[in-house]
Amino acid sequence: MPNSRLLREQVLQLLCQFDAGNVDVAHTIESNFDEEIGKTNEPESKAKKLAQKVWDDHEIGDEHIKPFTPEWPLHRQPLIDRNILRLARFEIVSGMTPPIVAINEAVELASIYSTEKSSSFVNGVLDAIFHDKKPCPPVVETTDGEK
Repeated sequence: MPNSRLLREQVLQLLCQFDAGNVDVAHTIESNFDEEIGKTNEPESKAKKLAQKVWDDHEIGDEHIKPFTPEWPLHRQPLIDRNILRLARFEIVSGMTPPIVAINEAVELASIYSTEKSSSFVNGVLDAIFHDKKPCPPVVETTDGEK
């Protein structure tokens, strides 16, 4: 069972692959884990399931994130940053992770994998989402009926 950080790294790797181009999401989930991050043959792994859920929800998530990034629309954000935001937002909105934990983990991922200023950007956006009083859009249910 991967630890939480490793799980997030695996999910982030898959999300970036999905976001990078027109790829077959199902095929990517089954075949493209980087050996350094943790190759798995288990088709129902947690990382694969979570990556699919976050990706299924990314259009709604992007609309939720958009008002908090008026100076940096999603298409202008580094690919890694927008996928860190998508993952953390999903964790917060779905209730699967306490918001402070999701934010801290996202900031840590940004400081490891992105630019020097990314951790501050990610922290600011997620903090604004967390403290926003407007109801957030629901998380999309996946085909297996799970959130």
